[in-house]
Amino acid sequence: MSTKILLAIVGPTAIGKTALGITLAKYFDTEIISADSRQFFKEMNIGTAVPSLEELQEANHHCIQHKSIFEPYSVGDFEKDAIALLTHLFKENNIAVMVGGSGLYVDAVVNGLDEFPHVDPEIRLALNQTLEKEGLKSLQTELKKRDPEYAQKVDMENPHRLIRALEVCRTSNQPYSSFLNRPKAKRPFKTLYIGIDAPREIIYQRINKRVDLMMEAGLLDEARKLHEHKRLNALQTVGYKELFEYLDDNCTLEFAVSEIKKNTRRFAKRQLTWLRKNNSILWVPFDSKPEKVIQMVTDQLKTDLYAS
Repeated sequence: MSTKILLAIVGPTAIGKTALGITLAKYFDTEIISADSRQFFKEMNIGTAVPSLEELQEANHHCIQHKSIFEPYSVGDFEKDAIALLTHLFKENNIAVMVGGSGLYVDAVVNGLDEFPHVDPEIRLALNQTLEKEGLKSLQTELKKRDPEYAQKVDMENPHRLIRALEVCRTSNQPYSSFLNRPKAKRPFKTLYIGIDAPREIIYQRINKRVDLMMEAGLLDEARKLHEHKRLNALQTVGYKELFEYLDDNCTLEFAVSEIKKNTRRFAKRQLTWLRKNNSILWVPFDSKPEKVIQMVTDQLKTDLYAS
């Protein structure tokens, strides 16, 4: 088989993407690229559910804790790094695996990014200062005024997305949405999306259990060490920002943990909403036996290759 294939494993958080990625990487004797933007940073370990040492030893992983929270690292940076890695991996193997917790990052690799104007770092700094001083509502209000179309689509609770859109709006004096969906470069590989699915109550149970295990593993101590840097973009994420509120004496620890669970469940719901728009995903039940999933994937690959 000369066609190059990227197996993109997607699904809500805590559903078992890491385990399936390792299963497929071992079966196809290939390597894994992580597309989970929370796992890029070496200072964040427990709260991002990075693969364990044992899991990392089972298959070679890339883009896991390879950056510092003090380094700016955008989805565009990741796209370039991931494409370079795939170019290298495809010299040795016709198949590579990508495990994605961040839909935007997976899609950037599969479809390419829209072209945006260069943004002056001062604009980004000003927006971050606005977020810090005036809160998220100020950014939401500005985006609704500058780009009502994108404001209808974007996750308005995600400061990263709001700042990214507004910095483009301020730089170009045009709506962010006007830069979207322009023709993109064609990739030299095909992608098979493999989605892991489960009933909502199962997903929520798994999330709640994972949060409890994180707390037992020392997430509070990890957050305490990072607390002084809480304004950094990398730390504006579920699991840390709630504990920062506790450390700032704004709530009880019990409430902070309940907020982590609630916000993680909301995040999983947004992930599924994003994924449901993709009709090409091969969905597999979360409790499928590994050999069953392998069979489903190999059958789909044969079907896709014959159709091409």
